[in-house]
Amino acid sequence: MVIGDGAYIKKINRSLILQKIIEHEFISRAEIAKITGLNKATISVQVADLLNEKLVQETQQEHNTVGRRPIMLSINGNAGYVLGIDLDFKEIKFQIADLQGNIVEVNTMAIHTEVYEEVLYILVEEIRNYKEKYSTSHYGLVQTIIGVHGTVNNDEWVQFIPRLQWSNKDLKSDIEREIDIDISIENTANLSIFAERVYKYPDSDNMLGIVLGSGIGAGIINDGKLVKGHDGYAGEIGHMIISPFGQECSCGNSGCWELYAAESVVFSQLMEKLDRPNLNYHDIKQLLAAEDPETYDVMKNFISYISIGLNNMINSYNPETLIINSELLKVYPNAIEEIVANLKSSVSVYGQIALSDLGKDASVLGASALAIQNFFEVKEVVFSREEVIA
Repeated sequence: MVIGDGAYIKKINRSLILQKIIEHEFISRAEIAKITGLNKATISVQVADLLNEKLVQETQQEHNTVGRRPIMLSINGNAGYVLGIDLDFKEIKFQIADLQGNIVEVNTMAIHTEVYEEVLYILVEEIRNYKEKYSTSHYGLVQTIIGVHGTVNNDEWVQFIPRLQWSNKDLKSDIEREIDIDISIENTANLSIFAERVYKYPDSDNMLGIVLGSGIGAGIINDGKLVKGHDGYAGEIGHMIISPFGQECSCGNSGCWELYAAESVVFSQLMEKLDRPNLNYHDIKQLLAAEDPETYDVMKNFISYISIGLNNMINSYNPETLIINSELLKVYPNAIEEIVANLKSSVSVYGQIALSDLGKDASVLGASALAIQNFFEVKEVVFSREEVIA
């Protein structure tokens, strides 16, 4: 026998037991044994350790039948907390969740600088404040995950954030030099599709998430795992070429998808056509409700270009579930039906297409959920939608 086999098996059993407690929220030792096939002695030893470490707690279930009331196990949510951060252009969103996935608080801070050192200072100060605020719990703030709207490599270096014009920034190390805390950096599209699976589609192992904003990004889940590519840059689909002799893109190519199907394109076109600066989502919703012809023309053109790119992505990945995260499509009546009608290819096969109802919260929700999964070292986490603060 190879030395260490016993410890390895014990670690696997621990992860499996934690997995089932998280998944079921309340579960007895007997139910864990039935589901996992582990013997009662193994479960008793493992649960004793988890209770001693204050990671799980016991609750005696109320019932009306004769006999001993079953003792239920659940995650001890108050034992520790995670911090999810969405670092966006002009604002930063912070979300604290407990270890059960319950959202404790959400705060959004406007920022008026794009200078890396100044934003770094803001992040350090805010993370330090949250760490101090939750330091009285048994494990304190166990992990912070920051989502950025740009490319992140497998070493968690920020390669490029277009709107902030940041290149090759080691944000993780720069924060960890100032604070003793576990930090991870991730692309927001990856966090968004992770949130969709955790909160909405836990049974879908092959998912594609398209995030439309100032650009276009994708999060890809294959066999239940995030797909990041060789260097970590998978999902930069905004620079998929759909018109080889089209508009020039800042990436160096011409005809990139995001030049035609990013939400920012719609806003720019409508502000010019209608001579209305500073249009917002509510304004476009009102224009559509009033059946403004120019607004409808621009939106229909937008949907046509979305459909072209989606057709390419469907043929490339054959997703079971395709989620589009777009605030603009939410204000357009029957957006999904129109997109589906445009997907006429006989070889484009997918399970379902839906609009995300997590919206702009998807990134921080995904960050918090991934931090909890990392802390418990389990294969996956599943939380109910009711646990999300609106």
